Amino acid sequence: MSPLADQLIRLAYDPGITPQGGGLPGLTVLKNVVNSINLFGIVAVVGALAVSLAVWAWGHHTGGHQAEANGKKGATVAAGAALGLGAANGIVAFFSALGSQVH
Repeated sequence: MSPLADQLIRLAYDPGITPQGGGLPGLTVLKNVVNSINLFGIVAVVGALAVSLAVWAWGHHTGGHQAEANGKKGATVAAGAALGLGAANGIVAFFSALGSQVH
């Protein structure tokens, strides 16, 4: 094999790239923006949960089975969204650590 082909094969196995904090300017600003988006999402989920629970209760007390079912679906989706938003950092950290173990 030629030296160039040998280098390409080594590069395919280990490109030598690892995440490094502080490598680009604006990382702090980007983190603040993402944190703000996450907070906005959580606030929106609280509102969606409140509306869904109100629709569920209204549907139950008026005998509106469709409204009751939609309220239940909305509450379930809002709870799932809250779980996802709250666990987003941990989920990404878990899979990033898991991915770094692949060789």
